[in-house]
Amino acid sequence: MQMGLIGLGKMGGNMRERLRNAGHTVIGYDRNPELSDVPSMVDLVDQLPQPRVVWVMVPAGGATQHVIDQLATLLKPGDLVVDGGNSRWTDDVKHAKQLHARGIGFVDAGVSGGVWGLENGYALMVGGDKEHVDRLRPIFDALKPEGPYGYVHAGKVGAGHFAKMVHNGIEYAMMQAYAEGWELLEKVDSVDNVREIFRSWQEGTVIRSWLLDLAVNALDEDEHLEKLRGYAEDSGEGRWTVEAAIDNAVPLPAITASLFARFASRQEDSPQMKMIAALRNQFGGHAVEKKG
Repeated sequence: MQMGLIGLGKMGGNMRERLRNAGHTVIGYDRNPELSDVPSMVDLVDQLPQPRVVWVMVPAGGATQHVIDQLATLLKPGDLVVDGGNSRWTDDVKHAKQLHARGIGFVDAGVSGGVWGLENGYALMVGGDKEHVDRLRPIFDALKPEGPYGYVHAGKVGAGHFAKMVHNGIEYAMMQAYAEGWELLEKVDSVDNVREIFRSWQEGTVIRSWLLDLAVNALDEDEHLEKLRGYAEDSGEGRWTVEAAIDNAVPLPAITASLFARFASRQEDSPQMKMIAALRNQFGGHAVEKKG
C-alpha cells in the first residue's frame, strides 16, 4: 500500500520505518528537510496515486489544524486523511466535517508505543466510518504489535482519540502510584535497596507492568534519580480526561489527583504550603520556616 506521512518526529519517523519494513511505500514530509522525503506537502500529494491516503503525525491543536487546512485544498474526493497525533476528540468531529465537505474521508487514530514502537509495534485505537477503517487495515496491521491484540476500531469519528485520552489518563494515575511508592521506600531508614525492591516486583506480583519495567530501567541509570529535577509536564490528555469526566459526571479521583500532582511539581516554593504552614502556626503554634 502507498501512503503519505506528515510529521517525522520521534514517533512519525519510526512509524515510517516500520511500515517500510512491512513492504509499504511511504512518502514522508517534515518541515525539517533532513528528515523529509519531499520538499513540500504539494510534492507529497502529487507523488501519491489516487485515491490517496495521508497520515498526519504533528502536534495537536494549531499545527494539526494547519495541516488539515492545507490537505483540504490539495486532496481530491475519495482521498483519506488519518490523524494519528494526540488531537482532542472534539477536534476530530470538526476536521471530519471540514474534509467531508470536499468529499475527503477522515479517520482518527490514537497511537501508543512511544519510542519503543518501531521494535514492539504500536497500540492503535481508531475512530471513523467502517469503509474508511477497513481500507486502512493493511496499514494498521503493519503498525500494531504481533498477535491478536493492540488494535481496536473504537467507534465513530472521535472515538479513537477519546480512547487514547482515557488510556493516557490511566497512565497518569499508574505513574503517580509508582512514584509515591518509590518516594516512601526511599524515605524509610530500614529500607536500603529500593531499586532491587522495584526489580523484584517485575515477576509474580499483581503490580507488574511495562511501566514498572521502565521504572527499573530508570533506576539502573540513576539509582536515586539524583540527576533529575522534580518537574513533570503534562501533554494535555490528562486535563481533557478530567474535563470529560466532569461533563459526564463520572468520578475520577485517582486520575484527577495525579494530574494535580503534576501541577505541584512546577512550584519550587508552593504558595498553598505557605498558607498551610501559616494556619498550622496560627492554630497550633507549630513552627514555620522563614525564607533567608
